[in-house]
Amino acid sequence: MARPATPDTDVPVIGEYVDGIDIPVVNERAVRASAGLLFLFGIIAVMTGALTGDLQLLRAFGMTFLLDMSMRLFVGTRYTPSLVIGSLIVRRQRPEWVGAQQKKLAWIIGLVLAFVSCTAMGFLGVAAEIQLAMCSICLGLLFIESAFGICVGCELQRLFSREKPQLCAGDTCTYVPPKRGERHSVRQ
Repeated sequence: MARPATPDTDVPVIGEYVDGIDIPVVNERAVRASAGLLFLFGIIAVMTGALTGDLQLLRAFGMTFLLDMSMRLFVGTRYTPSLVIGSLIVRRQRPEWVGAQQKKLAWIIGLVLAFVSCTAMGFLGVAAEIQLAMCSICLGLLFIESAFGICVGCELQRLFSREKPQLCAGDTCTYVPPKRGERHSVRQ
């Protein structure tokens, strides 16, 4: 697949084109840093809500998360605040380019979860325990992404999509781990 000669500026760009790679990519290190930042804000909001019963900070987190996921998908990754801050944090590290397509699926999952949570918190006025549980699902996914580098959207695309992901984080698209009890071998 060839890189488009002139990208249409009216269409949001999810990822960027990098020399030597024919598909749009995102910097996995910046994505993990932004997930960590969102997780930090979210865990403070959930703990505040759980310990005090005041859900205002949790609602603010929900709206921030919804806005962030919406910007990633509909405005483009270049202008999303958490990704910009994450990129600044990891700017001295070598980028780990991963395919933008599987990240797009992960962000769609995040957008849907945020929309459902915000609707439940705002319009439906569900019980505080349910609100905390729904936000905890988002936090769990953010923690898995930032701490372990496991992208649930990427894993789902690998399992269910006809088009397999390319350039996965940690080379999980092509890497086959040794069987239990076997040692890793390094070939040079």
